[in-house]
Amino acid sequence: MSEPTAAAPARAYRAGLDRGELRYQRCDACLRTVFPPRVLCPECGAQELSWERSAGRGTVYAATVVRARDGARGVVLVDLDEGFRMMSRVDGTDPADVPIGTTVRFTTADEGGEPVAVFVKEAR
Repeated sequence: MSEPTAAAPARAYRAGLDRGELRYQRCDACLRTVFPPRVLCPECGAQELSWERSAGRGTVYAATVVRARDGARGVVLVDLDEGFRMMSRVDGTDPADVPIGTTVRFTTADEGGEPVAVFVKEAR
C-alpha cells in the first residue's frame, strides 16, 4: 500500500490504524505536535507536516460515563506522551473504573470491520 498524500491526512491516519499504529503529525516549521490530522499546522499555518508513530502510552486527563438504553460506555481524554490529547475509550474495564491519572496504552479494536483507536489500562 502506498503512503497517502498530505492532502488526505484522515486516510494516512486510518492506514496507520490498519497496521496497528497510532500516528500523528509534527509541523516541520514550528515543531508543534498536531492531532487530529490536518493539512495545515494550527499554530503557524505551515503545510509541511511529517508523520510520526506514537509509542501509544498516555495518561487519562478526563473521564466520563455516557449512559444510554443499550448500556454505559466510558469516554476518556488521553494525554499521550508525545504531547497530544485524544478522545477515546478504555477497553477491558468497567467504564466507571477509569479514574483521572490512569496510565493507558494504545491498541485497536474492530468496529464494524474498521479498526478504531482505543486504550487499555497499563501498569508502568
